[in-house]
Amino acid sequence: MSERLQPGDEAPAFTLPDADGNEVSLADHRGRKVIVYFYPAALTPGCTKQACDFTDNLELLAGAGYDVIGISPDKPEKLAAFREAESLRVTLLADPDKKVLDAYGAFGEKKNYGRTYMGVIRSTIVVDEEGKVERALYNVRATGHVAKIIKDLGV
Repeated sequence: MSERLQPGDEAPAFTLPDADGNEVSLADHRGRKVIVYFYPAALTPGCTKQACDFTDNLELLAGAGYDVIGISPDKPEKLAAFREAESLRVTLLADPDKKVLDAYGAFGEKKNYGRTYMGVIRSTIVVDEEGKVERALYNVRATGHVAKIIKDLGV
C-alpha cells in the first residue's frame, strides 16, 4: 500500500480508459482544478449515490473551475453501463490493475465487520491547476460527501 497523499504533493500522473475506451490523462486537465474521486464499484448503492451527487452538482463545480473524474477498478464496459443506467455526466475512468488507485493511496487494507481485507478506500483528491494536491480526503462517506466538498471549497 502506498502512502497517502498530502496537500502540496505532486499529483501522480495517469492515463486511463474512460467508459468509451478513450484515453484520459490528468495532464489533459492542466490549467483547471480537478476533483479526482475513487470509489469501489460501479452499479452499487453507495457509489451510485456519490456519482449521482457529483453529476447533480457538475454545473456548479464546472462553473467554479473544477473538472470531476471518478476512478474505480471496473472495466470500461461496466462504467458505460453505469453511466447509461444512472444518466451520469462525470468522467468515469477504469483502473482494473489498481495502479492509479495505489499511487493515490486509495487502495489498501480495510476492516469491515471484524474482517480485514484489501480494497478500494473511498477517497477524494483535489488537484490544483498546476497538478499539485490541494486536498486529500480518505475514508469519506458516499452520502453527503459532495455537499461537504462544495462547502469546504467555498463553491
